[in-house]
Amino acid sequence: MDKLIITVTCDCTMAYPSNPHNPTPKGYGEVAREYVRSVEAGASICHLHGPYTIDATIQADGTRLSDLDIPGWAAFRQDILDGCGSTRPIMQYGIANGRFPQRRELMKDQRPEMISTCFNPHDECFDYEPGREPVELYGLHNRPELEEYCRTTAALGVKIEAECFHYGGVWNAQRMVQKGLLKAPVWITFFLGWRGGSYTPPTVEAMLYNHHHLPPGFMYNTSVMDPELQWPILTTAIILGGHVRVGMEDNPYVTRGQYARSNAELVDKIVRIARELGRDVATPEEARAVIWPQDC
Repeated sequence: MDKLIITVTCDCTMAYPSNPHNPTPKGYGEVAREYVRSVEAGASICHLHGPYTIDATIQADGTRLSDLDIPGWAAFRQDILDGCGSTRPIMQYGIANGRFPQRRELMKDQRPEMISTCFNPHDECFDYEPGREPVELYGLHNRPELEEYCRTTAALGVKIEAECFHYGGVWNAQRMVQKGLLKAPVWITFFLGWRGGSYTPPTVEAMLYNHHHLPPGFMYNTSVMDPELQWPILTTAIILGGHVRVGMEDNPYVTRGQYARSNAELVDKIVRIARELGRDVATPEEARAVIWPQDC
């Protein structure tokens, strides 16, 4: 069994805006320091939310997506790398709800090692705090767009993180493999408990379904947006040989009703769980050897 690869995502502005320890309101310098502390705690992949804004309303084409501050992403990434010193975490660019032309420009400009790409329609409802107006996101991400993502990333040497909110995302990824546009090993993230029209319930049964239907040549990471159920589901993924994502976007609570004081505290917890189960945690270089085996 490969060592456990831990992804961290530090911004919970959309999901849990009441979190008093969310670093984003303190500025991107503090968010960068949160990533550095999380890498020191054991995370190998930094899933980045660089500066962005969300459409105020649904657009004429039916989308409601994000616009990216491309120079701001470069400065943010550099702050993280500078803070990590000789340790070189994997930079995974998030905000998969950004529009493709802008994200293509982002990739050309900055060449991240990985970029998240939603392989099913984007239909998210960030409705996790009762009484607050939820953030709504909509986008189709049709197969012609996915083909363009695959061609662009292949040309630029960027690895796709295929975000799969339901199993149709896996089917789309398989389609790209069959067309020769996406090469194995394919890195996917299963999203459980993320509300909206692409919802998959946050249950151990759903986790097991995803695991048992994993196609050959695919590796999986697991994200769970549910404070009560995240830890047992991620524990299941660890036991089965999958990989995990933690951080304040997915769940800002270190235990029931208690906010984590930092993202590193959430990484610490999943590291302890893994080691109690007898599974070692990958360093960034060991994670690269798993994700890019042909390069090692």
